[in-house]
Amino acid sequence: MSASFPSLRAWQRRALVEYLRRKDTDFLAVATPGAGKTTFALRIAAELLADGTVTQVTVVTPTEHLKNQWAKAAAAVGIPLDPTFRNSDGYTTSDFRGVVVTYAQVGVAPMVHRRRTMARSTLVILDEIHHAGHSRSWGEGVRIAFEHATRRLSLTGTPFRSDDNPIPFVTYERGPDGLLRSRADSSYGYGDALADGVVRPVIFLAYSGETRWRTSAGEELAVRLGEPVTQDVIAQAWRTALDPSGEWIPQVLRAADARLRVLRSGDIPDAGGLVIATDQKAARAYARLLAELTGEKPVVVLSDDAGASQKIADFSTSNQRWLVAVRMVSEGVDIPRLAVGVYATSASTPLFFAQAIGRFVRVRRPGETATVFLPSVPQLLGLASEMEAQRDHVLGVKKAREGFDDDAVQRAQRTEQASDELTKGIEALSATAELDQVIFDGATFGLPVQAGTPEEEEYLGLPGLLTPEQVAMLLARRQAEQAARDRRRAAAAASASAGSPPPPPRTLSPGERRLMLRRQLNALVGAHHHRTGIPHGKIHAELRRICGGPASAQATIEQLEARIAAIQSL
Repeated sequence: MSASFPSLRAWQRRALVEYLRRKDTDFLAVATPGAGKTTFALRIAAELLADGTVTQVTVVTPTEHLKNQWAKAAAAVGIPLDPTFRNSDGYTTSDFRGVVVTYAQVGVAPMVHRRRTMARSTLVILDEIHHAGHSRSWGEGVRIAFEHATRRLSLTGTPFRSDDNPIPFVTYERGPDGLLRSRADSSYGYGDALADGVVRPVIFLAYSGETRWRTSAGEELAVRLGEPVTQDVIAQAWRTALDPSGEWIPQVLRAADARLRVLRSGDIPDAGGLVIATDQKAARAYARLLAELTGEKPVVVLSDDAGASQKIADFSTSNQRWLVAVRMVSEGVDIPRLAVGVYATSASTPLFFAQAIGRFVRVRRPGETATVFLPSVPQLLGLASEMEAQRDHVLGVKKAREGFDDDAVQRAQRTEQASDELTKGIEALSATAELDQVIFDGATFGLPVQAGTPEEEEYLGLPGLLTPEQVAMLLARRQAEQAARDRRRAAAAASASAGSPPPPPRTLSPGERRLMLRRQLNALVGAHHHRTGIPHGKIHAELRRICGGPASAQATIEQLEARIAAIQSL
């Protein structure tokens, strides 16, 4: 074994032992982004090359950029792989022990790769294997090319998809409900990795605000972002908030840059930020806003830019502050210094969200935290609250298409005119931003505060080096201080109006009542935590188990009332 091979983490050692024990043709390893899937796979490659089980390696990746990343990592451990291999080449020189190709490359000419695979005993590493289910042509191409491989090692951090295309070489087992679910041979989720200190804790700052837009019929609508309304109204409010000509995006970018400055001036001096945009037009507009706000031009990475991969590589080793991209950094790209993110995209599928947030969880030293700013809409709040949930690819379930989907983002990536499609039929008029809530470890903290206020600054100023326990403790303290200030202000207002006739009672709107109940639930959860020492997230999870329903950020008035009654009886 090469002396330069890095030592393995505990999960990697367990998975390696299981792999070597089984000696099966296929093995699926599911591990959260940042856990070290590449290192694990290359260790297996080294073992199989050393004992003669295989004589060559083929790595299949989702993107061109990742080809170079894999080749560089493999070369560092003594396995030279050719990332420049073309289908027309047919073979590589003896300088290499194999090749790195993309799923698209295989899909175009599967017989080329089939002949290479059959000519020599081959280990095929299928990175982010769920991409092989992206289209039937890709899946069939991968199956044709590699069905005769000596060994196949499939890797993914997100083994679920929003469609029913089966993923090649993945085993599906029928559950008690009659549905087929993917089965992993080794699993290492975000919750496990967080407990082991392998990944960073992620703090989500969800921003709401008032949005106004005009429909194609000339009707003007005004909705608070995140209020429980119909899906089409949520989508239109979301689009309005993301419009670069409004106030929501500049205010959120200003807050995100303030957070980045706190990290860079303290514990993470090279911290970088990433804005994920819906399309190329929006990405360019956000970049202009950032340049005006910060005085420094951000790096802009677009999918059709021939130098995109080099821009990402340069940014990862530089000290530049901001990177703006559409989808080039959504998966697999390793920029460990990313510590602040702005989720300014309309993609809302669990797959894309997990891939995007995965860019911020890579840990370099104990205690580093990541902060992601996002719109306060139900789909994203639910995904942020369920970061630790383990998911499998399930076949046979009709998937709801909430908000926007990955297909829309892919179309946006292919053409700059896609933004017209995403905003067709509405004209954004205005949007303001306020910090609605903070989500961490499945729990919600904080009360709504306007952007640019001292209360917001208290959350933006959290230290950059904190353990998960310290994050939860500080957020609970901030929330308690905030609630105490609100009570003092209310008491002062009542004192000032003493002697005046009391105002007539006002009926709370559903949104106000839901907010009041959420505050009450958070206060009760905080009190229960101080009595028992049980983490906030686990208390919320237990209440969900008892009462049912989604995370509190998405819960209805009735569900919140049920949880309040439940925790009062604990």
